[in-house]
Amino acid sequence: MARRVPSSALVMSLICVALLLAGCPKRPTVPQVTAPAPTPPAAAPAPAPAPLPPAATPVPAPAPPATAADEYQPNPALKTVYFAFDKSSIRPAGAKTLDASAGWLKANPDQLVLIEGNCDERGTNEYNLALGERRAKEALGYLVAKGIDAGRITIVSFGKEKPVCMEHNEACWSKNRRDDFLTKRK
Repeated sequence: MARRVPSSALVMSLICVALLLAGCPKRPTVPQVTAPAPTPPAAAPAPAPAPLPPAATPVPAPAPPATAADEYQPNPALKTVYFAFDKSSIRPAGAKTLDASAGWLKANPDQLVLIEGNCDERGTNEYNLALGERRAKEALGYLVAKGIDAGRITIVSFGKEKPVCMEHNEACWSKNRRDDFLTKRK
């Protein structure tokens, strides 16, 4: 005798088979869009050339080049002052030199002075520039204390950039630790 399968079991079996055959629904595919490669910006148009001045308009002549009279020059009346290693204080010999320089500057009030601070080759560029500046300021202060107007004096530091001696020994280094004095007319 044949046995009968309950209809609910049959329906469930058919639904399962139908789902297996149909499979899971596929997700919709979204196309991948990529940005186009950047293009270089268009070159800006070249500016139009400046119009030429009318022929009747005078064109100013360029300024004449500076002459030696406009620049500071070494002055034999103002002697070099020397410093001890790593020091910026005026030594007794330097004070005598600066006293003579102050006398000459008082007698020549139309002269401006440039004090150049210098160092020997030892030490970093930054350190030597600062030391050269301290040395030039010391000489400036000394001359001002002797009655020279500070407005007549300019200072600059060259650090170790302007040696007068290139050997690597104390005798040479002592020549490079100095203040040089240059002058020009007001």
